[in-house]
Amino acid sequence: MLQGFLRIVLYALLAYIIYKFIRLYQYFSKRSRAPRQPRQISGMMVKDDMCNTYLPKEDAIKEIVEGKEYYFCSKECRQKFLEERK
Repeated sequence: MLQGFLRIVLYALLAYIIYKFIRLYQYFSKRSRAPRQPRQISGMMVKDDMCNTYLPKEDAIKEIVEGKEYYFCSKECRQKFLEERK
């Protein structure tokens, strides 16, 4: 009976040690990663002149034509705009 109790205590101790090693590994792997920079959001909306949609300025594709800035929702809208300008 005493032998069975000691075996259970030994298994519990071994499980606790394994748990601590896993937690230690997770702690150091989190610290080694570089912190992510938060995305700067201006809250400004711009209009795509080709499809007349509004989208956040950060997500828009910007094109400068003759000193004026134009914003587009996709590469296709940008390409269509440039072809019409020719």
